Amino acid sequence: MEITYAQLESFKGAELGPSEYRLITQEDINTFADLTNDHYWIHVDPERAAASPLGGTIVHGYLTLALISEFWPKLLWVTDTPLMVNYGFDRVRFTAPVRSGTRVRMRSKIVDIIPTATGSRLKVEQVIERENEAKPAIVATCLFDIARPTDGPAGE
Repeated sequence: MEITYAQLESFKGAELGPSEYRLITQEDINTFADLTNDHYWIHVDPERAAASPLGGTIVHGYLTLALISEFWPKLLWVTDTPLMVNYGFDRVRFTAPVRSGTRVRMRSKIVDIIPTATGSRLKVEQVIERENEAKPAIVATCLFDIARPTDGPAGE
């Protein structure tokens, strides 16, 4: 959803989403393993992982967490800000594993909007859900800094 900075306050307490589903493949997992040098067998060895209690390879928790960067701009985008950046996390919980071949999506809720010297800090609850599963994969409280608009075009 695209909004302006002036509309931001009206979204406090708003539920956003869910996003579209995204399939996480074994290729995604292997690429992430190569990028992070995390080749733990539960992620990259389908034969060995199949014999484990999880029944197959699972997605790295940090890969699933990183999908917030993909989902969030699709749920809320402030069109007239010169800058919107990730400020960090207050809390992250990896509540259930995501198996290779699972589709995930995200729901969000803006729990607070805190004024800053340059704009606003959003405190957002992000929940990454697994398709056809009751328990989510991740529950996180994220912080995003959004700069007040300038007189020039966004990005200047």
